[in-house]
Amino acid sequence: MPQSLADIKVLDLSHALAGPYCTLLLADSGAQIYKLEPRHLGDMGRGWGPPFTGDQSSFFLGLNRGKYGISIDLKKPAGIDLCKALTRKMDVLIENFRPGTMDRLGLGYDALKAINPKLIYCSISGYGQDGPSRDEAAMDVVVQASSGLLSITGTEKGEITRCGYGVSDITAGMFAVIGILTALHARERSGEGRYVDISMFDSMISAMSSNYASFLGDGRIPGTMGTRYPTVVPYGVYNTKDRPIAIAAGSEKLWTAFREALGIEDDPQFRTNALRIQNREALDRLLNQVFEQRTAEDWIRRLQDDGVPSSLVLNFGEVIAHPQSRFRQMFPVLTHPTAGEHQVSGPPIKPADAPTMPAPLLGQHTKQVLAELLGFDQQALADLEEQEVVFNAYIE
Repeated sequence: MPQSLADIKVLDLSHALAGPYCTLLLADSGAQIYKLEPRHLGDMGRGWGPPFTGDQSSFFLGLNRGKYGISIDLKKPAGIDLCKALTRKMDVLIENFRPGTMDRLGLGYDALKAINPKLIYCSISGYGQDGPSRDEAAMDVVVQASSGLLSITGTEKGEITRCGYGVSDITAGMFAVIGILTALHARERSGEGRYVDISMFDSMISAMSSNYASFLGDGRIPGTMGTRYPTVVPYGVYNTKDRPIAIAAGSEKLWTAFREALGIEDDPQFRTNALRIQNREALDRLLNQVFEQRTAEDWIRRLQDDGVPSSLVLNFGEVIAHPQSRFRQMFPVLTHPTAGEHQVSGPPIKPADAPTMPAPLLGQHTKQVLAELLGFDQQALADLEEQEVVFNAYIE
């Protein structure tokens, strides 16, 4: 099968997590990703460790597989000229600097649109390109707080906890993919590019649409509930004889199956979801007593035999070894020039269109890309390298 995005070239000026995750997803669909990094330090994610795999940040290896690495000094006029020349060959440019940074470099949307009217230009930032919070610095935990997520994420006793992964970054990265694909589709009809403005703040509010819908419905400020769910009971994590399990009886049919699997009576006070919410504490006391009588494996077998959504609470090692993640090839092994063999998380969209290659060394493909896309000969490349405008990693 042809790769879905094989004809799409993306100049990736992003760093850290939101932008690299966006281009990781695009690479999995076959897009040609040209990761442009500063000449000396590269993407800040290269320094995010330990852990390191060989001499490379494990974080960076996982987020930047499938991309070509080029390194250009954008503090030099010649570097800016190279970036503009590359932009003429691109379908998409993505960046996640603070608002205004690209304009100050002379690489803002208006400047690049003038040389490539078909360019899709995507900016990811904490709060968007306009509004009173535009210039506020933001990273994941900050946006988890400002979007309202932290106020509902925590223990039943009210202790606030951060969501266990960079949810603000990842969500913004996914919305960036949607925005880019939408703009590419529109370009098919209009022949013109488009500016895509993605905010981590906006993305998190949208991702919590169901939570905000409930608040807008009754005006009650929600709080932390541990693993409980405000509108469905039973739904959450329960301790068994040996380890915790997660269950979700999200309908009356599932409640009946759940009740029968546990061997508990049809109590009128728990007969509907509304009643179960009203009598949540009494039901949880009953369920805790019942669940502690058997092992987790025993309960999971009983529940799944009756079609009730349920799972052991698995740790990362158990997930990697799980037969389903193995079958779905969610942790492929790659070979990096200096880090050697290592596992990474695999593509979530099946079938994946593109073969996976390891994350690049800093500037690993600089000369190759400039020669292939811009027609530079060896002497011109050597001159740029001598002038320290570009950097190319040497692999023996």
